Amino acid sequence: QVQLVESGGGLVQAGGSLRLSCAASGRTFNNYVMGWFRQAPGKEREFVAAIRWNDGSTWYADSMKGRFTISRDNAKITVSLQMNTLNPEDTAVYYCAARNRPWRSTIASEYDYWGQGTQVTVSS
Repeated sequence: QVQLVESGGGLVQAGGSLRLSCAASGRTFNNYVMGWFRQAPGKEREFVAAIRWNDGSTWYADSMKGRFTISRDNAKITVSLQMNTLNPEDTAVYYCAARNRPWRSTIASEYDYWGQGTQVTVSS
């Protein structure tokens, strides 16, 4: 069974940075796509970024390009999200997700496994 455990959330001032990590276990992830989504109160879950495990290809939501960077560590089997220049609109619960197909997707329902989420709060 795939397990995803996020860490690294917290409270940060506007303009600051945070690094989220997702520890993955239970499978070999070579043919997976790993993604980050976020959900703010009263809003739908929103795609943030994703990475294809086997070749490291990445893609981002337009509003995150240039501020967020997704990466993976093959040895530690973790996926990280470096978030810079944060603003209050980035406040949300951030979720790690895994898709059991090697094709890109920005749609939450196309991901098969989810972590429990980690809260990110950006103060103004």
